[in-house]
Amino acid sequence: MVSIARKNLLEDIPRFLVAQAGIMFAVSLVTIQTGIFKGFTRSSAKLISNSTADIWVASDTMVYLDLTLPIPLADLNLAQRVPGVDQAEPLIASGGMWRHVAGDIAPIRVIGFDPQGQLFKPQNIVQGSESELKEPYTVIVDTNNSSALNVEHIGDKAEVNSLPVQVVGLTQGNRSIASNPYMFTSLESANSYLSSGKTATLSCKSQVGSTDIQCTNTYVQPAENSTPTARPLASTDPITYILIRAKPGQDLQILKQRLQAAIPNTRAYTRREMRRKTQTYWQERTGIGYLLGLGATVGIIVGAIIVGQILYSSVSDHIKEFGTLKAMGASDWIIYGVIIEQALWMAVLGYIPGTILCVGVAAWTLASQGILILITPATAIMVFGITVVMCVGSAVFAIQKVTRLDPAIVFKA
Repeated sequence: MVSIARKNLLEDIPRFLVAQAGIMFAVSLVTIQTGIFKGFTRSSAKLISNSTADIWVASDTMVYLDLTLPIPLADLNLAQRVPGVDQAEPLIASGGMWRHVAGDIAPIRVIGFDPQGQLFKPQNIVQGSESELKEPYTVIVDTNNSSALNVEHIGDKAEVNSLPVQVVGLTQGNRSIASNPYMFTSLESANSYLSSGKTATLSCKSQVGSTDIQCTNTYVQPAENSTPTARPLASTDPITYILIRAKPGQDLQILKQRLQAAIPNTRAYTRREMRRKTQTYWQERTGIGYLLGLGATVGIIVGAIIVGQILYSSVSDHIKEFGTLKAMGASDWIIYGVIIEQALWMAVLGYIPGTILCVGVAAWTLASQGILILITPATAIMVFGITVVMCVGSAVFAIQKVTRLDPAIVFKA
């Protein structure tokens, strides 16, 4: 029966190739959509991956990683005095406006950390080092954001919120699809960037003989030679997070409760909880998961329709051969086995090239755009199972035609 299945499948090569193209389309669409969703979810917590902290302390208003209110630096001293805390470091993460010397502007995510600290380091630094951030107004950016920021080399200059920027380092793979480009800098520089900008003055005047008062806003840029020095942070300066390293053997859940009790208006999260909270926000509170799932569903439907049509047409073309088998005493299950085997061959032969294509696309996308399309072994197994179910399910339509087959059809002219 194996020869019959293969013969029916390969008898018409153009039809066979059309069927495999349809299955490849379905496999590719499901794999890519699933990979994009998983890659997006992982990249949304990319900043957390740069940290080795056991616990993150944030404002109790935090919604996810990039949406929270600041807390005062004075809270850092409170955290350091909590029993069970081995080390505490501040982290600043807030939005800014990048302006290249050519005049182009782009949104930026300013990430301020202690270059001499131990709980946060930019990953995959390919040029320069974080030690060079000791100089004021020096930054590290990611190579995958070079086109958006219009920088390519160490030494390139720009402005952020009216203050100068000099690129002293480049990373690779620190791009988050869910966030603006990251700009790593020291705490002092980050505080200066976020507190700088245009100064607004309100002037009002009334015309003689009239009670109407006209007011205008005048925005004054800082003078070119008035760049302020990046000063050390004061206790009242805002930070975004406090990174905590626990002492060896310390129960993190108990330490979380101590930190929340010692620092008012804050919540503490383990690194895993912080990552899950951010990823859950993008998965459940946005339409991204729905849209990607819809695309994958469309791929499955299209693939199933194509496979069903090909198998039904194949059965119709060989209806007399199937009638001969039934007339010779072959059971329905034997004939069903031939059709299902055809479906399984189509599933395997469509899945393998489709998966290879997706892996190649994912590697090219990561290398050229820095966008992660995450194709894990679990994803590959899941997609293969979906492909088999899709093809075998499509075979049911062809089986229905054989079920009603009268063996006497062999003797008809």
